[in-house]
Amino acid sequence: MTSSENSQPEQGQIVACTVCRDVQNFDLLIEDMETALGENWGDLNLNEALVFFGQEEADGIEFAALAIDDTDEDELPLLVEIIKLANIKGIRVILIAEDVSPAVLHQLLRQGADEFVPYPLPEGELEAAMERIRQRTKQVTTEATPFVSGNTPGDGVLIAVQGLAGGTGATTLAVNLAWELATIEKEDGPRVCLLDFSLQTGSTATYLDLPRRDAVFEMWSDTEAMDDDIFKQSLVSFEEKMWVLTAPMDMLPLDMVSPEDVQRVLEIARLKFDYVIVDMPSTLVHWTETVLNTAQIYLTTLELDMRSAQNALRLKRALRSEDLPVEKLRFCLNRAPKFTDLNGKSRVKRMAESLEISIEVQLPDGGKVVTQTADHGTPLASGAAKNPLRKEIMKLATSLHELGKPEAEAA
Repeated sequence: MTSSENSQPEQGQIVACTVCRDVQNFDLLIEDMETALGENWGDLNLNEALVFFGQEEADGIEFAALAIDDTDEDELPLLVEIIKLANIKGIRVILIAEDVSPAVLHQLLRQGADEFVPYPLPEGELEAAMERIRQRTKQVTTEATPFVSGNTPGDGVLIAVQGLAGGTGATTLAVNLAWELATIEKEDGPRVCLLDFSLQTGSTATYLDLPRRDAVFEMWSDTEAMDDDIFKQSLVSFEEKMWVLTAPMDMLPLDMVSPEDVQRVLEIARLKFDYVIVDMPSTLVHWTETVLNTAQIYLTTLELDMRSAQNALRLKRALRSEDLPVEKLRFCLNRAPKFTDLNGKSRVKRMAESLEISIEVQLPDGGKVVTQTADHGTPLASGAAKNPLRKEIMKLATSLHELGKPEAEAA
């Protein structure tokens, strides 16, 4: 008995559907659906699917076989919308295509189709595609950092990271700090979520080689309707250890998001995860206050130069003028001088005194390998474990985790 036969659904339960202009044009698909699922599947035309995938009745659908040929290429926007709605509902899309141009296939797969099978269907290929999807879903469900459901009070630690100038290593710190926290325990490690709030130039997806999902834009467009499922569909799991909300696929104006939108996302993230790391845009926006007030720690990266010093002063003045908690700021010096560089150490001390700040974290220069690992989409722990920058970020993660332990044990 095959694995697909072992997972046959209960009689009468509709778990899959075909979506096409006319299913009679794909008679081999009908045969394969009956072989794989018996009578536990239905059929929708394109317009019916557009309506059905937005209803509660679609919640029980596991797969959708979207069958198209060259005459459907003019309906590309409609096909994309169907795939987006399916993704939001958690419905896996298997693309069945006959005589469709590579450009259209690429676009549909890029928009979220999970599998592609050519038509006429090779023998057993539809069942094989379903099984591959089941295995991927099972792997994420059983091995990835658990996405907790429920409505218990959110108590996740919120750590924001913002650069005071371009190139001061804010995203590098955010990505690698999140990864160090996610892997700090060999077993039963903390649940970690990395949120990229830089809607225009956010690069956490690049640093971790993750896809950018259209579901991110959909979530930000209507946070009032956001629930556990919509939030989860917006996240991407990285190496089954942590979850990431990437920046949207397209550049969005920062004022598209309101403080209320940001508050809702932060609340649901803290509800589901032990640590929430937020990679902030380098500019101040009207919802920066929301993140600052919610965060337990607000890390700001700077360098030993005039632009960072001036921006640190300006940031302090801006926060104080609005009566915001300046004391939450924790200044992190990027490319800090080496231990033996006494002149550099003296400059750091003078800078801190003149700005009336405490530079609590000094991150060493990791060299070109830092850029190389980011370009390869891997954290420093995986690509350059002995790099001095990685070691310092690991120390920071360990100290933060140790601080949270007594409260967790007391609870």
